[in-house]
Amino acid sequence: MALKNHTLTQQAPAGAFHSIVSLYDNMVRTAGPNTTVSSTDPPPAPELPQNSSECPQSSSRLLNENVKVGLLFASKATVQLLVNPFIGPLTNRVGYQLPLFAGFCIMFMSTIMFAFSSSYALLFVARSLQGVGSSCSSVAGMGMLASVYTDDEERSHAIGIALGGLAMGVLIGPPFGSVMYEFVGKTAPFLILASLALFDGALQLFVLQPCKVAPESQKGTSLLTLMKDPYILIAAGAICFGNMAIAMMEPTLPIWMMETMCSKKWQLGVAFLPASISYLIGTYIFGILALKMGRWLCALIGITVVGISVICVSFAKNIYGLILPNFGLGFAIGMVDSSMMPMMGYLVDLRHVSVYGSVYAIADVAFCMGFALGPSIGGLMSESIGFPWMMTIIGIVDILYAPLCIFLRNPPAQEEKIAILMDTSCSMKTRSYSTQGTYYQGDNMDPEYEDYD
Repeated sequence: MALKNHTLTQQAPAGAFHSIVSLYDNMVRTAGPNTTVSSTDPPPAPELPQNSSECPQSSSRLLNENVKVGLLFASKATVQLLVNPFIGPLTNRVGYQLPLFAGFCIMFMSTIMFAFSSSYALLFVARSLQGVGSSCSSVAGMGMLASVYTDDEERSHAIGIALGGLAMGVLIGPPFGSVMYEFVGKTAPFLILASLALFDGALQLFVLQPCKVAPESQKGTSLLTLMKDPYILIAAGAICFGNMAIAMMEPTLPIWMMETMCSKKWQLGVAFLPASISYLIGTYIFGILALKMGRWLCALIGITVVGISVICVSFAKNIYGLILPNFGLGFAIGMVDSSMMPMMGYLVDLRHVSVYGSVYAIADVAFCMGFALGPSIGGLMSESIGFPWMMTIIGIVDILYAPLCIFLRNPPAQEEKIAILMDTSCSMKTRSYSTQGTYYQGDNMDPEYEDYD
């Protein structure tokens, strides 16, 4: 509709927060506190329906938001990527409790900053600070689980439950934030998260007692040596590429939905809800099942399904068409994470010294590389070649990487450990317990009922 003899001027200050998020607002406004409209203006145009070919947000300015939003998403993972190599060895020296509590304090501070930030720069700082807290929490938390649950099956189950908690934060965040922002306000979701963080900190003070320093009893394998292990690198790569798909979608899918579906604000985050629910289901199921079916096979199938799912996302015509692809995506990522996270601890037990801070720093680095490269590269690719082609490319990359998981089927043990076990002249005896007595491997296997000296 042509407008004649009418002027519309925007006087919003540069860098103001509402100038960043205003592109996510689907309501057509003709007047506001910083807008002047001629008194002879015609009535406002009706809001365009969904699936209209002329969505009000389809503009070059909206496409440029891909880069800004992508960098904001990637800043947290990038900082976490840089901090992880220091947090891993630190946990070996001071224990897991202190870094875990430090991570809570930093996360609480960054959440408060998010609630009251009024510019892109402050949001960027808060997001980056969040990366430091996440590094402390994730590395120390996974390392603590691996050291407490030494049995491989129990460890898989415990890490599966922990990843389910991770799902609640990483994937339920978008629908929770979008609905709260639509109906309550910008600060409300962050204040609720800050309250939950305080509750978590109180539990840590009473249960974990983070004031105590409890270093590991033995010196772990160096971070550089672990990074040279090809089997650890394959497992880390599976974590990285598995999560990179959802990381590329987080900043770009909402903008693509606005361009092609004219989606409302609350729909932008709700679109991720099937992925969050299926990820929660997948991590719980395969935290137990992955060990029985083979972790390598679980990861291989998972990465393949991730690739197929992200390719199918670009064929959706409305929000309902995103349900099945996003459900498959979240379920497949759950398969990958619940199988490869315990695999990292198993590889250290098998091939190195059983100290877990450094290896889970590598696992978190792989996770962060997916969430650092995904949003930043995804924003640029979506702007240059379009969202559908971007999804197709990452899907093909995942499918091509999947066969590498075959190498994790039967990884060899460390040569030194094999030599100790195979050396018959070694005086060390392995003691085995049964209901009928105690046996020493390497001897005549006669039952011994006397006390062990």
